[in-house]
Amino acid sequence: MGSTQQQPVLPSPGKENILITSALPYVNNVPHLGNIIGSVLSADVFARFCRARGLTTLYVCGSDEYGTATETKALSEGVDPATLCAKYHKIHKEIYDWFRIEFDVFGRTPTSEHTEITQDIFTKLWNNGYIEERETKQAFCPVPEHSSFLADRFVEGECSICHDLGARGDQCDSCGNLLDPMEPAKEVSSGDNDVKATGWLINPRCKLDGATPETRSTTHLYLRLDALKDEIVEWLAKSSGHWSTNSVGITQSWIDKGLKPRGITRDLKWGVPIPKGLEGLSDEAYASKVFYVWFDACIGYPSITKTYTDKGNASGKNWEKWWKNPDEVSLYQFMGKDNVPFHTIIFPASQIGTKEPWTQLNYLSTTEYLNYEGGKFSKSKGVGVFGNTARETGIDPDVWRYYLLSRRPETSDSEFKWEEFVDSNNNDLLKNLGNLCQRVLKFCHVKMGAVVPALGKAPSPALEQHKVEVNKLLEEYNSNMKAIKLRAGLSTILSISALGNKLLQDQKLGNQLLTEDPDHCNALVNLVLNQLHLLASILSPYMPGTARSIISQLGLPETAIHIPDVWESSTLVPGHPIGTPELLFATIPPAQVEAWREAFGGEELRKLKAAEAEKAAAKKAAKEAEKERKKLKKAAEKAAAASAPAVPAAAEGVETVLPIR
Repeated sequence: MGSTQQQPVLPSPGKENILITSALPYVNNVPHLGNIIGSVLSADVFARFCRARGLTTLYVCGSDEYGTATETKALSEGVDPATLCAKYHKIHKEIYDWFRIEFDVFGRTPTSEHTEITQDIFTKLWNNGYIEERETKQAFCPVPEHSSFLADRFVEGECSICHDLGARGDQCDSCGNLLDPMEPAKEVSSGDNDVKATGWLINPRCKLDGATPETRSTTHLYLRLDALKDEIVEWLAKSSGHWSTNSVGITQSWIDKGLKPRGITRDLKWGVPIPKGLEGLSDEAYASKVFYVWFDACIGYPSITKTYTDKGNASGKNWEKWWKNPDEVSLYQFMGKDNVPFHTIIFPASQIGTKEPWTQLNYLSTTEYLNYEGGKFSKSKGVGVFGNTARETGIDPDVWRYYLLSRRPETSDSEFKWEEFVDSNNNDLLKNLGNLCQRVLKFCHVKMGAVVPALGKAPSPALEQHKVEVNKLLEEYNSNMKAIKLRAGLSTILSISALGNKLLQDQKLGNQLLTEDPDHCNALVNLVLNQLHLLASILSPYMPGTARSIISQLGLPETAIHIPDVWESSTLVPGHPIGTPELLFATIPPAQVEAWREAFGGEELRKLKAAEAEKAAAKKAAKEAEKERKKLKKAAEKAAAASAPAVPAAAEGVETVLPIR
């Protein structure tokens, strides 16, 4: 399964093939729980479901490593970008491994494969007339040793809005406003859709040497989204029927505002270089420029695939069996809502513009935001749980997976709360699923010689009805999973487990039943043991470690995990030896709630909440004051009008002459 494959997974001709990607995490930070549930964990659940259904499945992800943010982060850490990326790629991979995320490949963007495919796509866009050159005004560092154009993040200064002294040329982190590095309120030179600066930098300086930048002219390359609009709209009409509602709305807003040419080059060293030797394109003009990360980031999906399918074979084309095979491959993509336009407008436009038969987006699952205890995650302030700190709690990764997936922000923002986290373990898992497994396995082990009992006489109507009810829920589960309704799928698993607990309770499993009606007792235990196998299978996408434990306790190999259309209750045959029963979950003391809340930024969170409340109160007070001012002004105007001397009405045909004042 997944990363354990010795040979690369390739599509099966004539069959359903599933290609899954999760948004490439930007390499220069540590993901928090919201980042994890928003893309990689959700995609992992769906990939595991598809594999357990017997579908040929490839799950691709990797670290997005190019761009301005990487260069500036490397500068702050005193290392080169390659060293920085290697460090953080390792951190990301270790976090995802701990969370039991099972990629088929977790690669990187700085590879020869990535450069090759990115430059090839660009070349075809250039040759097909979908790239244009534009002259723009940009900050330039005049220091002889530097003497180069500056990307917005390499210009720092005082924010013209809040006057924070450490603002960047693209945004002020203090007030959150978009900025221009040099001039007041103008459209950002990158050509981004509907992105306008609301302020600028006072006394701008070069981040590298502190010099005052000059404004000079330079040329950049733009992807002509305007020329591709009709084809994009046509593709959207065919493809967006299986997208999350929020992603459809975000994409449509871009269309409604009008697609404009979008800048795809930046003045950086760390990135994919512009190809040389293209007719009509000056090599000299673009020698010090690279592709903008949001042009090439999504190309990371096919390039990372190539590093996996064609490893050691630079001229290999196996990757195209996945990425240029729209008739036999369905593409599913997972991400947070902030990544939507790049996957539904920019990358599809690039694919369409090449005039090649690309595998394009079929199913899109996007999430809203996961907040933390009424506030926001903040790495700098130590607020919230991050991927590398979750393990400090000592709680098994599967419990984390369960809680995050049960609160997956599918249609609206959701909240991480420690009290709910503990409650979900102690009640949803321990008292429901854990109780069912422990009760029937222990009874079989102690009372039935640790072997699956014989069925004996025909099962009772109650047992037959139980199978009907389980199969009804199984159908619901499969339907939810195919529609990527992961929260509903998880809820259905608990309902199936609860049915098993109810059956044991109603049928009074125990010594008395075994003594007075052994045949019925045997049939009951046989049925519920087989139900545990079903539960392990449908639970495996969500809680793979727990599923493996159940499978082991049933005495089955891990390959026994399979999600059927219909549950036949026949996997465990009479006489099959089971394993040793073990507890699946342990109680978390309620006292841990406050301890963890404090450990993961309690004091800082209170400060942040207080600051936000103060800011909100000030905003409300200002609004009320403005409302009162307008009210008083209106009243004064009304009073003035009432006290003014009346002008006598003119007699018909007689002109009224007002005195000159």
